[in-house]
Amino acid sequence: MNQTDAPRTFGRLILLDEIRGLTLISMILYHFLWDLVYIAGISIPWYHGTGAYIWQQSICRTFILLSGFCWSLGSHPLKRGLTVWLCGGLVTLVTLVFLPENRVIFGVLTLTGSAMLLMIPADRLLRRIKSFPATIFMTGLSYFLFLLFLPAASGRLGNFAGLFTGEGFLRGGAALPDGLYGGWFGAWLGFPAPDFYSTDYFPMLPWFFLFLTGYLLHRLCTVRGLMGAAFLRKSHLPPAAFIGRCSLLIYLLHQPVLYGITMLII
Repeated sequence: MNQTDAPRTFGRLILLDEIRGLTLISMILYHFLWDLVYIAGISIPWYHGTGAYIWQQSICRTFILLSGFCWSLGSHPLKRGLTVWLCGGLVTLVTLVFLPENRVIFGVLTLTGSAMLLMIPADRLLRRIKSFPATIFMTGLSYFLFLLFLPAASGRLGNFAGLFTGEGFLRGGAALPDGLYGGWFGAWLGFPAPDFYSTDYFPMLPWFFLFLTGYLLHRLCTVRGLMGAAFLRKSHLPPAAFIGRCSLLIYLLHQPVLYGITMLII
């Protein structure tokens, strides 16, 4: 039986919709504050600090990891991937035309759509790995590569030693060749030119590896029979589940609505 068909025997996994819905609510609140700070000019000092960074990372990492986890749950991966990728292109076009100073190039929808498409051939290869320990190893390796390439856009690899020396993970790692950086393909991959700018930038490196980690976590849960657990199908927060089921539409509409509200405040 094809892996993408297996989850249908369990019915819809409502808990995943609820997690996605709660993440979207958190994202909308974060983006509303972003509009207040950078468009309305309202001073919110803590928004520039560590706490806001952790908040932002919790949103994008949950969303991308969950997207990878859910890749095997649906059908028509080519259609789904192209739809999300084209929606990412629509966001780019709209921001370039109407908000060029806040343009979104290679944002999270472009990343997610690209990852969904790349998983089509990758899935054929990864399904050949039947061993549970090997799948655990691949999951750990994928997350390690995500962390390794996390600061790649700034010219370096992750500095794991810096976690113990106090130098910091995002500083002091091995430098990457300058020749990697430049052009649209380089920016999409994760090596942007110095003058590249996007208010919502999610390149393939490192974020595809987080998407892949989610995909592999789903495989681990499937092998262990966890996908049939009753709590996954039980409704806990129906409003959050509804939002989660409409995630793409809400994502496309939320920022124009927030922008309109911000203009009224100004």
